Amino acid sequence: MTAFFFDHYSTFTLGIDSQYDVADEGGGPRCLPPVQGNAALSRHIGASLMADEFDMSFFMDKKLDHGLFSPLSALLPWDEAQGWPTAVIPLQIGVLQFPVPSARRCYKLGQALRRAIESFPEDINVAIVATGGLSHQVHGERCGFNNPDWDAQFVDMLVNDPEKLTEMTLGEYAELGGMEGSEVIMWLVMRGALSANVTETWRDYYLPSMTGIATLILENNARQPPRRYPDAPSPAYGAAAGRGGETAGNLSFYPRAQPEWLAA
Repeated sequence: MTAFFFDHYSTFTLGIDSQYDVADEGGGPRCLPPVQGNAALSRHIGASLMADEFDMSFFMDKKLDHGLFSPLSALLPWDEAQGWPTAVIPLQIGVLQFPVPSARRCYKLGQALRRAIESFPEDINVAIVATGGLSHQVHGERCGFNNPDWDAQFVDMLVNDPEKLTEMTLGEYAELGGMEGSEVIMWLVMRGALSANVTETWRDYYLPSMTGIATLILENNARQPPRRYPDAPSPAYGAAAGRGGETAGNLSFYPRAQPEWLAA
C-alpha cells in the first residue's frame, strides 16, 4: 500500500520504468540504492500479456517497498556506488482488497508471462521471483494466526502439483493460512511460468512471530519451448494493435516513445 492505494487499485499492474527508487514506509526510505528496470522488456511483456487477453494496468514514477527490496537485499549483493547486479520488472498483484484474482487466474498469468519472455528477441537470463508471506493474519479475532503444517503442504503442492492449488477457492486459502496468508496465490504466477516438472534446489522455513517465511528455489528441467496453441493471438504488439501503430502521422502506442514536442 506504499505506492498503490484504494483510490485506484488494479488487479495486475506492470512497471515499465527504467529505474525504481526505495519507498518511504513510515520511517524514511531504507538505505538501499535504487534498482534498474528494463523498459524494453517491460513493454514487450505488457504488449504480449494484453494480446494474451490479460487486461493489464501499467505504472511509472512509483517507488517500491519491502515487497521488492526485502527479498532483493536477501538474495543479491549490492553497494551504494554500483547498485544492484540485476534489473527488475515489478508486477503488482492486487491481493489486499476484494475482489481478488483467483488462484487459477494467477497461474494462467504465469503461463502467459512465460510466453511473453520466450518471445522477447534478445537472449537474456530471467528469474521469476514471487513474494508474499505464508500463513498469517493481522486483523480480527484470528490476528496472529499461523499454520506451519499448511505452509509445508502448500510448498510441497507448489513444487509437485500446482494444478491442485488452482482448484482451491480464496476462502479455503484464508481458512488454512489466514486472510492475509491467502496472498500466496501470487506464488502461482511464478509456478505457472515454469515447466510442469521442476527441480527443487533449495527450501527453508522460519516462523519468527507473525508470518511464516519460506525461501524456495526451483529450476526448470530441460525441455523444448512450448508451441503456442493455434488460435492464440501473436505476442507481437503490432499484431494486437493493428497496422495503425506504424502509420506515418500516428503517435507510437509505446509509453514514452513520443515526439519531443509532446514530451516537453
